Amino acid sequence: MSHAMALPPIIQGGMGVGVSSWQLAKAVAQLGQLGVVSGTGADTTLVRRLQDGDPGGHIRRVMEKFPMPQVPEAVLRKYFLAEGRSPGKPYKLLPMYRQVVGRARQQLTMLAAFVEVSLAKEGHDGLVGMNLLTKIQLPNLPSLYGAILAGVDYILMGAGIPREIPGALDALSDHRAATLKFEVEGLPADRVEHMALDPTEYWNGSRPPEVRRPEFLPIVASNSLATVLARKATGRVNGFIVEGPTAGGHNAPPRGAPQVNQRGEPLYGDRDVVDLDKLAELELPFWLAGGAGNPHRLQEALSRGAAGIQVGTLFAFCDESGLDPDLRRSVLASAARGEADVFTSGRASPTGYPFKVVSWPLDPSAGTPRKRVCDLGYLRTAYVRDDGKIDYRCASEPVDAFVKKGGRAEDTDGRQCLCNRLMATIGQGQRREGDTTEPPIVTSGDDLMSIGDFLGGRESYSAADVVSYLLGETAR
Repeated sequence: MSHAMALPPIIQGGMGVGVSSWQLAKAVAQLGQLGVVSGTGADTTLVRRLQDGDPGGHIRRVMEKFPMPQVPEAVLRKYFLAEGRSPGKPYKLLPMYRQVVGRARQQLTMLAAFVEVSLAKEGHDGLVGMNLLTKIQLPNLPSLYGAILAGVDYILMGAGIPREIPGALDALSDHRAATLKFEVEGLPADRVEHMALDPTEYWNGSRPPEVRRPEFLPIVASNSLATVLARKATGRVNGFIVEGPTAGGHNAPPRGAPQVNQRGEPLYGDRDVVDLDKLAELELPFWLAGGAGNPHRLQEALSRGAAGIQVGTLFAFCDESGLDPDLRRSVLASAARGEADVFTSGRASPTGYPFKVVSWPLDPSAGTPRKRVCDLGYLRTAYVRDDGKIDYRCASEPVDAFVKKGGRAEDTDGRQCLCNRLMATIGQGQRREGDTTEPPIVTSGDDLMSIGDFLGGRESYSAADVVSYLLGETAR
């Protein structure tokens, strides 16, 4: 490694929208492991925290350190409510991302990433990373730049092929313009679209601060993808996280012809197992993820040449995570009684990727109808209209709107609005007409099914309890 401590044996997973909170990442980093904040939807979580009054003043405190002082001033004027929202008042929304957006929208995304990383790094010298999804293309460049300005140590990215990210990190760390290919459905073979960010446009002629390039760890589910990234990425890859299909959130689709098990879940086979001996030939460190949340898996990983493990589920339900506390307690109590289930849905996510969904007897959203609305738009797909212009659609938006944009009605069956529902899972559900609030959706890895053994009669636990358990320092 070029700048940091020895490779950590434990990486805390970058779970969903706000579940990998700065509080959680900070706690893990202070314990000598790699703490990770989620960059997905960080711009929306930022403005919603401000509209809820910024309890504790943490957001405003680090916003003052953002090196473009006019940005936090403008954001506070527009979104901060000192007394919080009045009862029943909906959150003010951000404009949805498009291929080209205004300066203020880009800067707010930079600010949000900066805030999350800065809070996680505050008061210690441990390692902090940020997790982003390759599939959510449009906010990635400003998110990367904001995290770099905050001194992020690692960038972790999955849900796609992040081949161009290393080169973007090289450029942004040098305050140079960065571009990424923009994936657009229906684009003619001779037409290429890009997303771009030129840092020099945001400094108004002043000298930007000196920063360093973070390490890059792509999340892979196959040897072929690891090889492509190691040999053909646009810059340096520093290692891999090897994620199996038992991990929470989005999973890589199975390779080969689609098949399902008796429950209707995507069926994975031998082709979906990464050959660790071949992976080791790339001579880069790697961490194993998916069902890795116990000390035996850590020792097994180390014995097979891995640098360690990435763990999501145990951290997702600890005290410091961003999960709504009532939801967290409810799921843990049900799981301890063996009453929780984790289902890998091939339909829930509008992306088409398999997505794990938790069900339990006291799920407050069970059977709750939801009117289709797409007003956050992170998971929208870009497509080419008949007139050649680029537009956006989502299989979770109103069916008529999706079909009018050229989508197929059958592709909307069973789709969930993960953007809005995951916001609700961290206590930021949008208020809707009829005095209703967006229902939450909880995702988890399969490790939730055996979390009762780890709990050992406890109703809650801390990030420190997880680290001690994984390192074999406790007997649970």
